[in-house]
Amino acid sequence: MRVLGVDPGLTRCGLGVVDSRPGRRVALVRVGVARSPVDDDVASRLAVIGAQVETWLDEHAPDAVAVERVFAQHNVRTVMGTAQVSGVVMAAAARRGIPVALHTPSEVKASVTGNGRAPKAQVQQMVARILGLAELPTPADAADALALGICHLWRPTSLAVVRAPSTERPATAPAASGAAGRTAATPAQQAWARAEAAARRAR
Repeated sequence: MRVLGVDPGLTRCGLGVVDSRPGRRVALVRVGVARSPVDDDVASRLAVIGAQVETWLDEHAPDAVAVERVFAQHNVRTVMGTAQVSGVVMAAAARRGIPVALHTPSEVKASVTGNGRAPKAQVQQMVARILGLAELPTPADAADALALGICHLWRPTSLAVVRAPSTERPATAPAASGAAGRTAATPAQQAWARAEAAARRAR
């Protein structure tokens, strides 16, 4: 299974493509950041980010797209930009019939580190270790995108996915999720499941 992880942002949008491998291993395909000029109007910036995301979707043909779920913050302007980019990414995936999943920051952190409150530095370190990278993925937006992809591959099979309206793609996630269902979950996966359960109780 191939997943495109997206850490949405109007100035920097992290993008990371990962593939599942036997034995719960994950392989890096590509990582980078989509950028937009800060002096342009919002509509133009969204178009620039959207065009780059569409290029990644066409070049790498992921089986799913994992996007960080937007939460309210003190900086409303930042939240609005992040939400707008998320919408652009989801629409681009929907046009191609690619299923989209939203994951909270705590779910992602728990998935790769076993700790839903892990600092960004720890997430970067674990992402590098999981993918067998010689150096930490930078900037943080890129590392977060890879973490989202890993989180999606390691998610419990019962997780609901926001699916695009298409019959061209399978309705269930293959490979990584199936393997996880047949064998015992890793500590990170168990922590991920606990974080998801806590998030659902809080809603």
